[in-house]
Amino acid sequence: MTNPAPLVEIWRGPLAESLHSGHVVVCDHTGQIVFALGNPDQVILPRSSVKMIQALPLMESGAADAFGLGPSQLALACASHQGAPMHTDPVAAWLSELGLTDDDMRCGAEVPRDRDTKHAMIRAEGSPCQAHNNCSGKHCGFLTLNKHIGGGTEYVDPTHPVQIAARDAFESVTDMDSPGFGIDGCSAPNFATTMYGLARAMAYFAAADVDSSDKRESGAARLRQAMIAYPHLVAGDGRACTELMAAAKGQAAIKTGAEGVFTAILPEQKLGVAVKVTDGATRASECTIAAVLVRLGILDANDPAVIKRMTPRVHNWRGMDTGMIRPAAGLIDA
Repeated sequence: MTNPAPLVEIWRGPLAESLHSGHVVVCDHTGQIVFALGNPDQVILPRSSVKMIQALPLMESGAADAFGLGPSQLALACASHQGAPMHTDPVAAWLSELGLTDDDMRCGAEVPRDRDTKHAMIRAEGSPCQAHNNCSGKHCGFLTLNKHIGGGTEYVDPTHPVQIAARDAFESVTDMDSPGFGIDGCSAPNFATTMYGLARAMAYFAAADVDSSDKRESGAARLRQAMIAYPHLVAGDGRACTELMAAAKGQAAIKTGAEGVFTAILPEQKLGVAVKVTDGATRASECTIAAVLVRLGILDANDPAVIKRMTPRVHNWRGMDTGMIRPAAGLIDA
């Protein structure tokens, strides 16, 4: 078995102080690996990097159209958002349109990740609700599907029809049986796959045709388009997903997941990208996805949003430049 590969170096002065290792797979729409580091057969939990897959049953069932969901709502269904008003207001409106309330969600309350919203809540001595959960858009998607099919209230149960449909979609686009699942932070099952399976799934989304007669394929294309059209709904101000999608200028849908996972969908090249940093470090996963997308010609290494993630300087509390974060040689060398 191939070991994890060096991906990201942390330098202090003249010395490489720390090293993050992991796995990278880039796959084309035919299922061929075009670039890889580490082990393509490594089994991982992709976490929130696969919310677009979890939203596929919403599309192919006809639920999205039956409830008149627009692109902004589809982007929210794929989001790990900041809990800012730009996210929570449309989530609340979506629930109202379904005739449901915050109590009908099963994701759990989360303190807003948006700093201004969090501080305003503290000053008002308020409490977060489930709409503030970064996964609340995904759960609105689950609830929409659940209402469409007439399922029971516990839609996050792995045996519930909503999650059975999510697993079916997941195994279809990864082209492999999932070896198991873990329960994610939002209480929904998160199905495992290999790095290759994850990259292959993203390539499926990249090549999907919005005009296809196949409902799964057309749904995948619509979700991809929604993510690219509404990057601020997918994450939020200051977030890597949002800023790198903006820098890609329509060439990529990019999605983070907890514990060092990133995915990218590249429709013009019909490529899918999967990244996993073994120690789960966000600084390393952001550096890695930026470097891969620079390597593939999607991002400009000199773009400020790219520098911020791929080659940022490290400063101490006095503002002194003490070092830098940078991709390992194998990640950037042709």
